[in-house]
Amino acid sequence: MEEKDEKTENLREIVVKLRDIYNILQSRKNDKLANYNKGEKIHKKQLAFHQCQKKNRWVFGGNRTGKTECGAVECVWLARGIHPYRTNKKDCCGWVVSVSQQVQRDVAQKKILSYIRPEWIVDIVMLSGRKDFAEGGVIDFIKIKNVFGGESVIGFKSCDQGREKFQGASLDYVWFDEEPSKDIYLECKMRVMDRCGEIFATMTPLKNLSWVYDEIFMNRNGDDEVWYEQMQWEDNPFLDAKEVEYFEKSMSADDLESRKYGHFIGACGLVYKDFDQNVNVIEPFDVPKEWFDTMSIDPGLNNPLSCHWYAVDYDGNVFVVAEHLYAPEVWCFFISKMG
Repeated sequence: MEEKDEKTENLREIVVKLRDIYNILQSRKNDKLANYNKGEKIHKKQLAFHQCQKKNRWVFGGNRTGKTECGAVECVWLARGIHPYRTNKKDCCGWVVSVSQQVQRDVAQKKILSYIRPEWIVDIVMLSGRKDFAEGGVIDFIKIKNVFGGESVIGFKSCDQGREKFQGASLDYVWFDEEPSKDIYLECKMRVMDRCGEIFATMTPLKNLSWVYDEIFMNRNGDDEVWYEQMQWEDNPFLDAKEVEYFEKSMSADDLESRKYGHFIGACGLVYKDFDQNVNVIEPFDVPKEWFDTMSIDPGLNNPLSCHWYAVDYDGNVFVVAEHLYAPEVWCFFISKMG
């Protein structure tokens, strides 16, 4: 009799454990963070962003390319201490920076909340609205349980608050959702200095050739920690092909350049619309003299004269091997001496 009771009790324990395992599996099935970029469809450029070890990472993407999604996941991974590609911290503190509080509520904040399970939240402090309906208001910051036993903070800022509101804090990261003004960007770089933190940004380049184009895309200062990726509609495996085709037909060429491809465009549009620094710029090498082919000159008129030298290899690949830019006053002097 006692042996039968013991077997019954063991069976009950097994049933309870199986039920617990089933509940865990069911919760994981509905866990958006656990299912991110897993399954048949993988967004490869999102993974490239997460895997990059640089301290200043940028995603230039069109609308609906998945750029905001990877920014939100990056924040939650860091806050939870479960980032699969970086060294995790027990207590992590960062900012999410949006263009305005309304955009914060409707975009970045909404994405962040969609990846946070309720049981992870320690507290939510609101700027407006109720914390029991946080998605309907404007959040100041969220405290989240870190898997190492600490508490992490995700704070929210908006560029319309002005640079002064970005002073004083010490942070592990700052995420810019869309392009910030340069003064706010520089202020935020100061905020991550003492913690050896990082900056990352996801944006659609709608402000033409702004400071971001010069300092990030062209990396004019030669900063080894600057990295960027460009995302377009074709990179997002979750977009409906028919919807993509519809929007392609309804938008102008310039709008498509920024909103589909994530390209920077000047006031007059790009001359070489397919130019991508990650693809078209390569490491210098000794070019054989027999490849030397052509030189082009743009007189410039109202702009400085420029000159390019080209080489062509045996497979027909064209290389720009040298360039020279003449300031207007130098060009005028050259003309007068020649004349």
